[in-house]
Amino acid sequence: MLVQFLAAAGVLAVLTVVPGPDMAVTTKRAIASGRQDGLRTVGGITAGLLVWGVLTVAGLAAVLAASAVAYTVVKLAGAAYLVFLGVQALWQSRRGGSGALPVAGPAATGSPWRTGLVSNVLNPKIAVFYTGLLPTLAPAGLAPQAGMALLVLVHAVLTFVWLGGYVLLLATARAFFERPAVRRALDRVTGVVLVGFGVKVATAQP
Repeated sequence: MLVQFLAAAGVLAVLTVVPGPDMAVTTKRAIASGRQDGLRTVGGITAGLLVWGVLTVAGLAAVLAASAVAYTVVKLAGAAYLVFLGVQALWQSRRGGSGALPVAGPAATGSPWRTGLVSNVLNPKIAVFYTGLLPTLAPAGLAPQAGMALLVLVHAVLTFVWLGGYVLLLATARAFFERPAVRRALDRVTGVVLVGFGVKVATAQP
């Protein structure tokens, strides 16, 4: 059981460090508003994983993954939200025109925790991942629901540690990221990345 659990944790760790919408949203928020907002965003993302975990254990995520209509609705809502965040970042990069930006740059709007939560909850791929992969990774020595719940907690902790560490790394180099030219470039890059992820989510198949 221990070997199986460690193997499952290793798979979850690999999936956690692969760049995706969560990292893009975290980058945007941390660069725009600083370490505290970045960590709050990570907290929202982690809460979103726990929401999906509860739905998975309850069997509701499987219904979403199996329903083409429900999957499409959540998918398009999530894609629209990512595109909105991307366009917002691109718009912020235009502020100040050719002149210098304020040292701290334009602050991101809205609750960072809610931003992280919504971006994660509206990602139907999490439902597919949890319902399709977690049952195969759950330790055989535990009841299926208990095993999946344990892995959800592991995934949430790994995500918080990974993205939280990433935010702290960004914070140590904030003086560099606050340079006007760097801020504009980062806003444009993260904006394009978020829009790209939105398009990818919108066109993805279950």
